Amino acid sequence: MINNVQIEQMKIIDKHVDELSELLVKVVEDDASIGFLPPLQFSDANKYWLNVLNPEVLLFVAKINNQIVGSVQLQLCTKQNGGHRAEIAKLMTDPNYRRNGIGRSLMNKAEERAKQEGRSLLVLDTREGDPSNLLYSSIGYIQAGKIPYYAKSANGELHSTVLYYKFF
Repeated sequence: MINNVQIEQMKIIDKHVDELSELLVKVVEDDASIGFLPPLQFSDANKYWLNVLNPEVLLFVAKINNQIVGSVQLQLCTKQNGGHRAEIAKLMTDPNYRRNGIGRSLMNKAEERAKQEGRSLLVLDTREGDPSNLLYSSIGYIQAGKIPYYAKSANGELHSTVLYYKFF
């Protein structure tokens, strides 16, 4: 465990877009299933981050010595019938800092904020077999089911995704 991890909400991306883009490229190159395939161009990562923030998407980052080493998004549902729920998206940790509690800390912060926003249900999905499945299960997420052939990997193989939920 690394003790000097700071988790903060990022409200302005401009000053940090390159650092976030480097993180995204690193985790995609390390085979993370977060919607992108390697090789991810830095310019494409930049475009992605510049369009992430809006009133419904809250971005939390993990920093060590003022360097971003992880992030997660809390996507608030704005549908009339969905004001009680939110989605966890794109949890990522720099491969050099994995297995140090950063993902867990980011999830805790996102859950805390979801509660502050009056959300009582969180949902997420992740590729079957990824280490993230262990994290989500260990912090109380319940598997709702699987969708086969959901996500393509760099080699063209299709993988199942696992859907999880958690009530507060």
